[in-house]
Amino acid sequence: MRGHDEAEVGARRMPFGIRPVTKWTRVTTAELFFDLVFVFAFIHVTTLLTEDPSALGLVRGLLVLAVLWWSWSLFALLSNRVRANFGVARLVLLAATPIMFVLAVTIREAFEDFPGGLYGPLVFAWGYLLVRMLYLATYWYATPGIQLREVSRLVVSMACAAALLFASALVPQHLFDHTWHVELAQIAFWVLAVLVEYGMGLTLPGAGQEGFAARHWTERHGLIMIVALGEALVAVGLGGSNLAVSWELIGASVLAVVVAGVLEWTYFDVVALAGERSTRQARPQHRMRLARDAYSYLHLPMIAGIMLLALGLKQMPAFVDPILRHPNARLPELGAWSLYGGVALFLLGHVAFQLRITRLVRTIIWPRLATALLLVVLIPVAGLLPALWALGLLASVGVGLVLVEIVVADGQRRRLRESVQTEEAGAGSVESPGVSPS
Repeated sequence: MRGHDEAEVGARRMPFGIRPVTKWTRVTTAELFFDLVFVFAFIHVTTLLTEDPSALGLVRGLLVLAVLWWSWSLFALLSNRVRANFGVARLVLLAATPIMFVLAVTIREAFEDFPGGLYGPLVFAWGYLLVRMLYLATYWYATPGIQLREVSRLVVSMACAAALLFASALVPQHLFDHTWHVELAQIAFWVLAVLVEYGMGLTLPGAGQEGFAARHWTERHGLIMIVALGEALVAVGLGGSNLAVSWELIGASVLAVVVAGVLEWTYFDVVALAGERSTRQARPQHRMRLARDAYSYLHLPMIAGIMLLALGLKQMPAFVDPILRHPNARLPELGAWSLYGGVALFLLGHVAFQLRITRLVRTIIWPRLATALLLVVLIPVAGLLPALWALGLLASVGVGLVLVEIVVADGQRRRLRESVQTEEAGAGSVESPGVSPS
């Protein structure tokens, strides 16, 4: 079958222990195991944001998220080139998983060390360097004929970013006496590290990459979105786990699931299908740039929006507990901003993603932009409402968006779904069952 032919031809061109992906390759269990680490990582990002409810704490949390997301994106790109459940790639992914878990464990100490034990910021920097070295070594080994210029750019970006993280861990404390100056210097080093990594990513070649699997690429990003949304629900569940069951707690739990469900619907209803189709049909010389911009870069603000939403949801149970607080207690300013601002950021990120990836179903862009603007306007109103009512208003706005989109784009949505189903049926007639990862 054609899938087998592609795999066999690619395998003959690849180094020992490396098997290339094909257009039919799906996400493997090895990748899912790697992604499990990010369940814990996202929880700790939310915890970091909760422990320092200030603008400085927000910047810190988002910087840690950006560094973790870049690490995940690199391994997503690697496993889109070579089979993650075979040979060297599988061993590398298994080796990277515990290192990423250590990074997740040290998130809360990425900037400030806790008393006793190892020095947290330094452990985080070493973990990041080891993960990047594993990626770089595997990418170099699995890419026959890779140009020295490309390797040099990868080495430079890795070395500069790691050096800046090490500098953040060691230098500011020796230069400044005031805590405020130390914190600002740390953030400056981190900002530079993020700019180096993401900026250097824009200079890497985007053409001539063989074996890019659009289905695998889009499916992998869809699954990490589910992981992030799951963390938002975990935030509510953990917050209410020690509280007595009440109607207010039940209401907050249901409304939290509704809000998360709105985001899931927004991402997966049709735009995810259109994104996969556009990536698959793009010209080879543009496909990698398209995938990089729309997924590696423009998914970050969506993930950040979900983390902010999780920050707001994490505070909800305490404000609806009839024993500890009055049911009419209001959310703090940070809670209102994170709830409504997080959903607004997600919608804006998704609009940017849609504009970059596809020309299909453009009629739903304006409702999403209008909803994001409405949510920003409603932030002061949410701060005046009881916490449960503020969450209910957010859920109502989200459900309203879904209903509007169904009305204004119903014909386009139906045609797109039918087209995708037809294409998948045609692919199924030539796809071999043995091509799927096992």
